[in-house]
Amino acid sequence: MRGAMLGARLAELGPHSTGQHTVTSLAVPNAGSLIQSVDWVAIAPPLIAAVAALAVLVADLFLPERHKKWLGRLTAASLALALISLLPLTGGSPRATFCAQNVAGATDNAGCSYVADHFALVFQLLALGGALIAALLSAHTVESEKLPGGEYWFLLLSSATGAALLPASRDLATMVIALEVASLPAFALVALRRDGRGAEAALKFFVSSVTATAVMLLGVGFVYAASGSLHLGAIAEGLEHAPAQLKPLAEAGAVLTLVGFAFKVAAVPFHFWVPDTYTGAPLPVAGYLSVVGKAAGLSGLALATTVAFRPYAHTWGLVLAVLAAVTMTVGNVGALRQRFDTRYSAVRLLAWSSVGQAGYLLVPLAAAGYAPTAADPLGATAAYALIYGVVNLGAFGVVAAVGRRAGTSVDDFRGLFARSRWTSLALAFFLLCLAGLPPGVIGLFGKVVVFRAAVDAGLGWLAVVMAVNVVVALYYYLLWTARLFAPAPAPVVEGEGEADAERRLPISLTATLGLTASAAVVLSVAPQLVLQVAGGSLF
Repeated sequence: MRGAMLGARLAELGPHSTGQHTVTSLAVPNAGSLIQSVDWVAIAPPLIAAVAALAVLVADLFLPERHKKWLGRLTAASLALALISLLPLTGGSPRATFCAQNVAGATDNAGCSYVADHFALVFQLLALGGALIAALLSAHTVESEKLPGGEYWFLLLSSATGAALLPASRDLATMVIALEVASLPAFALVALRRDGRGAEAALKFFVSSVTATAVMLLGVGFVYAASGSLHLGAIAEGLEHAPAQLKPLAEAGAVLTLVGFAFKVAAVPFHFWVPDTYTGAPLPVAGYLSVVGKAAGLSGLALATTVAFRPYAHTWGLVLAVLAAVTMTVGNVGALRQRFDTRYSAVRLLAWSSVGQAGYLLVPLAAAGYAPTAADPLGATAAYALIYGVVNLGAFGVVAAVGRRAGTSVDDFRGLFARSRWTSLALAFFLLCLAGLPPGVIGLFGKVVVFRAAVDAGLGWLAVVMAVNVVVALYYYLLWTARLFAPAPAPVVEGEGEADAERRLPISLTATLGLTASAAVVLSVAPQLVLQVAGGSLF
């Protein structure tokens, strides 16, 4: 039987003659098309982070304890190098690699699994830049809380690798892998704090994330069954011409697929893990999750909706519009309910604020469902995400600086201006940027860009909901800002040396606050540096 099957297969391949003998060719036609050359320049940003993660893990085995601080410096240097590797990709046409030769419905780079286009570069800048700031912020935390340095830096770099890979992914399989590479190390990062709260926070984060991933994988299976492909461009083509009996399966798959990305963005009702996880995690990890984790989920959500599920644009456009309205409302109401005198209230306030900000980030995505070309509103999301990333990490940096000697309740910031003038001014500026008030001009411009995207798409009701929520958010942002300049509580008698030590920030914290504050000020003076992202096409 096997011989008959082999003979039939040889007959299909066909014979050819060499001299006096007839030789059967076992080679496939055009075998060279199966061999791909990898564009190493295109994949350099996530690749550098991945190689650095392995290098840190190996170096941790051999370095003596007194030299373990060099691992943090290696992490920061590697992330800076990954950011620099974005520069060669900024000019010219998009670069693609890992491309399938025959993908149904493929046009241009639609059959490629990795595309370094404008969209990918913007979100890779946010992911790697946010990870770099988190690494600077972590240097003092790892030392003061006696966290295992080798594991910490390895996990941070690994998560950053996934976050940088996701925006450039162009098939659902790569997107799922990138999302999990970004998420799995984050569970361990949250659990590294050994005070009991870290384990509880990590468990809540893990259980909810695994559930969302399982639902997402089920949706990916449905989409593949309905479209016959995993490449985003081919999925759109397949869904558009899918038989009528498969459309319910395709629609269900699209909804379930978006669940995993909505979880990472912390959109309602997938937001419940955020306050407890941020409170239980080390502060730099909370800041990292609020920016880099959100950026990863946002990029995946944007790609899945605007590219793969474009035939269902009006359906997911309406769903995202409702999701944005509910998310920003729940986030701001949750922030309003926080008592300022409770322990960790500053972190919980920033956590609920990040949920509200997620709602603003979803507004342009919803508008993309109603726009003639989805790339135009996406620029507003990218611009606002860059602005939010800078100021939110800066706010977490100030909370970490104040928490060294005082605490992390909002009332612990009362009279901060009298104790540490520049630190209080930095926090006030960050909060005003988040609120969208001058002199935080860049925050105001970011909200105007998002507001305009909703109006241009005909979503007037969503613009009204957003305007109401912006006014509501002013209340708690301004209350916190006012406490910075309120009369300080009665000082505790302490030695002069202790007072000087409190005023002196570690170099890493100083670098974090200086970098984020300088970036926010520069963007407020020259907002066109980031707002030009909103005016150009990302694809």
